[in-house]
Formats: sequence, C-alpha cells, structure tokens
Amino acid sequence: MNFSDKPDRTSSKAHKWEKYKGTDILPMWIADTEFRCAEPILSALHKRIDDGLFGYTLPAHDTDASEAVVEWCQRRYNWKIEPSWLVWTPGVVPAFNVAIAAYCQAGDTIIVQTPNYPPILAAPAINNLNRTCIGSIEVEGRWTLDFNALEAAAADPKASLFIMCNPMNPLGSVLNQDELDTIATICRKHGVMVCSDEIHCDLILDDVPHLPASAHPELAEHSVTLMAASKTFNIAGLGTSFAIIPNQQLRDAFNHAARGRLPSVTVTGLTATNAAFRHCDDWHQQQVAYLIENRDYLVAEINKIEGLTAISPAATFLLWVNASGLQVDDTQAWCEAKGVGPSAGRDFGDKDCFRLNFGCSRDYLVEAIEKLQGLAV
Repeated sequence: MNFSDKPDRTSSKAHKWEKYKGTDILPMWIADTEFRCAEPILSALHKRIDDGLFGYTLPAHDTDASEAVVEWCQRRYNWKIEPSWLVWTPGVVPAFNVAIAAYCQAGDTIIVQTPNYPPILAAPAINNLNRTCIGSIEVEGRWTLDFNALEAAAADPKASLFIMCNPMNPLGSVLNQDELDTIATICRKHGVMVCSDEIHCDLILDDVPHLPASAHPELAEHSVTLMAASKTFNIAGLGTSFAIIPNQQLRDAFNHAARGRLPSVTVTGLTATNAAFRHCDDWHQQQVAYLIENRDYLVAEINKIEGLTAISPAATFLLWVNASGLQVDDTQAWCEAKGVGPSAGRDFGDKDCFRLNFGCSRDYLVEAIEKLQGLAV
C-alpha cells in the first residue's frame, strides 16, 4: 500500500471534499482518511456484492463478524469478551445517544469532557437533558482530564452518565492506567455510569497501550464501550460499529432503548469489519507507521508558524492546534483565507483552536503548511 497516493475523490461525493468544492481550500477537517481500503476488505466486499442478494441479515447470524471482534479484542487489548456482549450499531454517534436514552432519566445531567467531538457535546441537549462540561489540562506536555472537575461534576446527585472519548478527540491523548483508575473510582463513588467512545483506539501512535473502559474491573458492570473498524480502516461510510456491554441488565436496557430508534447495521459493513479485523494487520501497521511520520512532520512545522502551537497527539490522525497566539476573532476564517479547511475549534468547545486531519498523503501536509505560512501561490 502506498499511503502517499492522492486518490481523486471528485466523483465519490465525499462529504470531506464536497464542503469546499469549487474553491482552492484544501479540506483537512472531517475524520476520515485519504487512504484506499486494504485489499482484503475490498476483496471481501466484491465477493459479497457478486452474490447479488442483499436481503435482511441479522448481526446475530453473522457469527464470523462477531468472532472477529472477539479475537481482535483478545489480540489487541488482551481483553477476553463474550460474543453475547456485543450489540451492533450503525455508528458510534447513535450508540451513545441510545445509551443516554437507556440509562438517564428526565432532569439528569450528563458529564462530558471538553474540548470534545461535537456530537458528544450535542447529545445531552438532543435528549432534553442537562450537560456539565469538565475541562482538559496540560500536564508535562500532555493533555489529560481535569479530575478535580470530574469529582465535582460526579458529586451532583443528578449526574448519571459520563460520556468520555478515549483516545481523546481532538486532543489525541490515550488514558493510562492511573487515569482510568481515577475515573473508575470517582464514577463508582458517585454512582455515575461510563459510556466510552473508543472509535480511534486502534490508531495509537506512541508506545502506549489502549485500555478499554469495560475491561476495567471496577467499570465492567457499570459501563458501555463503543468501538468500530471505521476510522482505522476508512470504512465509516458503511455504517457499522459495535457496543461492548458485559452487564446483561445494561445490555438489555440498551437494546430496549434502541428499538425503533436504530436501523440494523449493513451487510457490507459486517463483511468489511470481519475482513479488517482478520486479514489487515500488515496494512494497519504500515498505516500507523505512515501516520507517525505525518504527525511528527506536522507538529514540527505547525510549531514553527508564529501564533500557532500544538502538542503531539499519542493517537488518532488528528492534530489540535492552539491558534490563540494569532489574536484573531475567527481562527476558522483565518485558516480558510489561507486556503486550508480544518475542523472549527468552536464546534469542539474552544474557538481559539482548530483541528487538522493528517490521515493523508504527505504532499497534502506540505501544501497545507505552505498555505498557512503564506508561501503557496
């Protein structure tokens, strides 16, 4: 696989490229990559499509896909899960909204960390519930949660659910054992459930482990872990993810809340997930190596631009850039005027920042840096 390729996406109607269609703005926003899928995924999809029949397929009957997830969790995280713990969902976003419906009551408060993925920030209000935001703090050149703020928020009797993102989006930090222990202690002390969005968990760039929330002994019976092959293997458009819920009562409540709300996952999504987790280890390792080089280049170059700073993310293909040093009213407008289209920081909870997607050819990163430096013609 040549990750330096720049595929022509003009005919794909990709949301990422449609946003700036007809302009000279380079799209570096939405979190999908510019990498063509691994051949084992494409081969599996071709075989499934050649079958020519696309009737109803229940995930419970696609035991190959479920077993692939079980084996992946064992191999990647040393986490032994049961197939019965899996609930297939058409995406992580509908999944954490279902979790809210399943585990929260009218008047409850949901805790979220900021800055954060916009749909997580929006979820409490969508479900007519209250939201308490806890900030992130920089400690020794690394982003982490403000645990004092989490303790205070969890102590609210109305707080019922903490939706966290690990690895963090957009900050890129990976929670370590001490941090996860602290979250478990605080949330169990105050009776707060945890819903952990771990969609980027297979894109760890530093030599650190990913620790699934529901694998933690204090959280196993009090949490939902959300994962997918979508970000890692660039198959988000196939609408397939999964929740891992060890506790049967919580699983039953989740399934009950999903009735009439969520469609089933797609047969193509199940096929792609199965192939990704079984046959794409080499492609995955090559992608991570390429992303590490992209990250290191982008962090170094961004920090050379006056007014911009960035901390190297331990995971994801996303860089959170602090643009407060520019002292401009609208950082998004500043970037777009330079010819670069990032994700707007205000959508994540910080208007003085923006998020850059480096899951692309290095050539695109070089172009983006030249534009931001004002060197591009």
